[in-house]
Parts: sequence; C-alpha cells; structure tokens
Amino acid sequence: MAIEARKPPSQFALRLRRTLGGRAGWNGVVFQVLFVVALTWLGYEIVANARANLAAQNITSGFGFLQNNAGFDVNQNLIPYSGSDSYVRVFFVGLLNTLVVAVVGIFFATILGFAVALGRLSPNWLLSRIAGGYVELIRNLPPLFQILFWYKAVLSALPGPRQSYSFFDWFFLSNRGLVIPKGIAAPGLEPFLIVAAIAIVAAFVLRYYARKQLFEKGHKITVWPYVLGVLLGLPLLAMLIFGKPLTLEFPMLRGFNFAGGSRIIPEFVALTLALSTYTAAFIAEIVRAGIMSVHKGQMEAGSSLGLSRGQTLRMIVVPQAMRVILPPLTNQYLNLTKNSSLAVAIGYPDLVSVFAGTTLSQTGQAIEIISITMGVYLLISLITSAVMSFYGWRLDRSMQQ
Repeated sequence: MAIEARKPPSQFALRLRRTLGGRAGWNGVVFQVLFVVALTWLGYEIVANARANLAAQNITSGFGFLQNNAGFDVNQNLIPYSGSDSYVRVFFVGLLNTLVVAVVGIFFATILGFAVALGRLSPNWLLSRIAGGYVELIRNLPPLFQILFWYKAVLSALPGPRQSYSFFDWFFLSNRGLVIPKGIAAPGLEPFLIVAAIAIVAAFVLRYYARKQLFEKGHKITVWPYVLGVLLGLPLLAMLIFGKPLTLEFPMLRGFNFAGGSRIIPEFVALTLALSTYTAAFIAEIVRAGIMSVHKGQMEAGSSLGLSRGQTLRMIVVPQAMRVILPPLTNQYLNLTKNSSLAVAIGYPDLVSVFAGTTLSQTGQAIEIISITMGVYLLISLITSAVMSFYGWRLDRSMQQ
C-alpha cells in the first residue's frame, strides 16, 4: 500500500512561524504566549493589590485631588503662587523650577565643557594639565557630594545680609543667596524685543554668508565688526526712539534683610554650579574625543587658507566633529536633567521635591503622583532627544551641501 507523501507547509505558515517563533519555530510561539500570560497575570495582581491597599487606607484613586488646596508655600516660584492654590499649581511651579535648572545647567555645562576640552588639546603644557586635572577630579566625585559641597561648604559659609559682599552696590551675595536688581517692564520693551530679534537674525545671516564665501570661493570675510554693530546698534537705536525697555528696582538693605530687587536662592545656585561643573567634565572628554576623531590634515588645510588655530577649530574641525559629539552629548544633557532631582537633598523646590515629595506625603496618592512624575521626565527626555536629533540632521544636511 502506497504511503502518501506529506505536504510541505505553505509559505504563509512558514512566514508566520518564523515571525512569531523565530528560529525556535512553534516552540518559540508557545513560550511567547506563556510569557504574555504570565505578564498579564502579574499586572493584574499588582493592580488588585494596589486597589486593596488603597481601600484599606480609605484613599480614593483618581486625579481629583489635584484640584484641592495645597496649603504650603514654595520659596521659589516663577509663576504667581500662594499656599491657597491647588496641587495643579504646585505641579507647574515644581516643573518650571526643574526646567530652569536644566536649561541653565545645560548652557553653562556646554560652554565650560567645550572650554575644558580645548584646554586639554592646547599646546600649552600648564593649561593642558590644569584642564586634565579638572576632568579627573570632578567626574570621579559623586554629584550629590558636589551639591552638598557647594551648598554647605561654600554658600552657607558666606556672611549674613548685613555683612554681604557688595558688587557696585547693585549685587549682594550672602548666605541667603544673590540679590540682584529687578527689571520692571517699560513701554519701550516690546519694540526693543522685536528689534533685538531682528538684530540676532541679521547676525546669523551675516555669519552664514561669510562661511558660505569661505567654503565655496575661499574668500575670507571679516564680519565680526558688522555683527557687533548690528547687535549693539539696532537695540540702541530702538531705545533712542521708543525709550528705555526696562526700569531697574535696586535692592536696599533694611534691617536684617534686603528689600526690593530679585533674590536668587542659594539652593538654586548650589544645584546649578554642581550640576554644571560635574556634567562639564564629561562633556569635555566627549568634545576632546570628537575633535581628535577628525584627521589632523584638516588643521593643516585651515592653516593653508590663512586661518588661525581658533578659526580652524571653529569653522572646520568642530563642525565635522559634531557628528561624533552629538549622541553622547545628548546623553549628558539627559543625565543633567535627571540629576536635578537630587535637589531634594538641599531643599530646592523642584518637581520631585514639591510634587513627588510634599504633595505625595499630604495626599497619599502615590500611584497617580509617581505616574505623573515619571511621565514628565520621560517627556522631557524625548523632547531633548528630538531637538538634538533635529540639530544633527540639520548639521548633516549643511555638511553635504
């Protein structure tokens, strides 16, 4: 009796098996199904346990608590806030405090990191060793230690307001922070800002034109006097026509504290200094590695065009090195933003301190508050990565033209 030959599986079945199970075939599918079932059961148990615990403590789940009055003050708020405001207001106050630390810290860390990197590559032996010592010292100390050092050992050791350090009778530095003149908007502010924006755009256009002439025709054009004239001349002209954009309110010592002006709290100064210097040490090594990845012939080519060492680095070497620098540089920006949560150690009112700390302890809504905080940090990271990716795309496009 003839035995029928077994039909081979169809192409669809083969593709389905490879897609779901990989090399393991249908056995891989079984394991994946079991993993999904186990993961679903684990999630169900977590949710059920959380609901049971909330019910036992008479805590109602949901986000309705955000409309309740907070009942506590915050010592730094970039938007109007009082203790009678809701927890939603507290959230935005903490978020803005986190963002301002991140933006200011990234700005100073980038400048300092690039400067230290160029110092390490300098032919000056002393400057190179100082920059190398800074990198090796700072990046091997924990960031929390550096925050406490600036806050406890440096700023807290400053004298009180009556014996504060005065700079031109405008700025006063004491253990209560830095007091500076406060700008009050005048009628000429709006036209001044418009003209200043036009001046900045014009300066970038002049710089772009000079670079284009250099790379396409080899013509070196000195544009910095024109850029300086535009940046200073146009705003000055707007002030002469429309009047002063701001009036200054100067701080005055009255009793044991200052009245008037604006105060930058010492917690903000300590946190910004620590995070900036710490992150700058890592940025310096990233920039140094990026510059060294560019062939040394590029420096020689710049010299043959009559460019100085600084001009060659700025116009030729650094733009090529940015392809190598950008990915790890983005990672350092994200690290600085996340490290700002260490502010809770010195009482700076960031998002973690006032929302995931004080608000959570008052309301007990741990699941909702932690979820919101996690979502905010995830969103900040995604936006930062998107901006840096767009900048990298623009840089690649300009290099290809």
